[in-house]
Amino acid sequence: MAVPNEATSVVPERRRSTPRAVVAGAREFSRHPASWVFGIDVLLVLVFGVINSDFFKASNFTDMALDSSQVVLLAVGSAVLLSAAELDISLGANVILSSAVGGRVMVSVAAVNPVTLLTYRHLGAGIAAGVAAAVATGTVFGLVNGLIVTRLRVNSFITTLGTLGIGTGVALVVTGGSNVQGIPLPFQSHFGTSTVASIPLPALLTLLLVAAIWVVVAFTRFGLHTVAIGSSRTAARRAGLAIDRHVLTLFTLVGFLAGVCGVIDLSRFATTNLSGHQTDALSAIAGAVIGGTNLFGGRISIPGAIFGAALAVILQTGLVILGLDPFYQQIAIGVVLVIAVFIRTRALETDKSGLRALT
Repeated sequence: MAVPNEATSVVPERRRSTPRAVVAGAREFSRHPASWVFGIDVLLVLVFGVINSDFFKASNFTDMALDSSQVVLLAVGSAVLLSAAELDISLGANVILSSAVGGRVMVSVAAVNPVTLLTYRHLGAGIAAGVAAAVATGTVFGLVNGLIVTRLRVNSFITTLGTLGIGTGVALVVTGGSNVQGIPLPFQSHFGTSTVASIPLPALLTLLLVAAIWVVVAFTRFGLHTVAIGSSRTAARRAGLAIDRHVLTLFTLVGFLAGVCGVIDLSRFATTNLSGHQTDALSAIAGAVIGGTNLFGGRISIPGAIFGAALAVILQTGLVILGLDPFYQQIAIGVVLVIAVFIRTRALETDKSGLRALT
């Protein structure tokens, strides 16, 4: 019997497997929730651009990147928390309180001239102190949420519902019910509205933080333990995981991200926004869930959370350019978000049923 030549038997097999590998890779990508949400984002961009060419202006994309910098951070944080079967609906209050405390500290240390509002005694120190105060406030806010959940054993929904009101009330007390004025204008011009290669600096900061979180979630035991806790607390406890400590860390991380959003808020508007951010938590959770993160834990998609959060920003920007009345914008955004989730869910179910039929 002739012995087959290795050179002639192995190489053709590789050639035959290459198309299959490509098809398998494409199928695997199409099954990822983020791919479907990304496709919907691209479709909306094309539709709005065809209807009104102003949508394709570079300045418009810069504005969208700036608008999405905060919601993306909160959506990614919510995705991490949801994957552990926890949630935080006090994110909006955290952002408000962080910006209020940071703004008051910044104005006090910088010592702005009340007449000109353009000269400061300690500009650099004031900005640094305000940024540190805002981030620290957000982190402590998240830490308190985590302590209540892990030590007092209060459900995270009830916990953050309570701290939502507490945080908002404390922010009003700190500011006297009025937005903080006199934020150093250089903080806005050199960071909040500044760009690098047409990319806003707040968006670059968001990109760096999200990339770091993605690396931790995807390639470290921390991410594995997070998903394991969300999948089954009982199994995670039997495996020896320190569940309370891990959950406390997650809430603290999300609080830190909210504090960073408070800093971005100050840098963008050079003031606080006490009446805003009321729906930030719902938008963040919606973006995470639309992107494929399981609302009840055990599954997370960082890219999906990014594309899911961007979906609402694209919708709102496009509807504004089209001149749709603001009252109808909320209706249109809600309808499209529901349709987006429906399309993604049906596509995944169809693909899974097809795979079961083949196996």
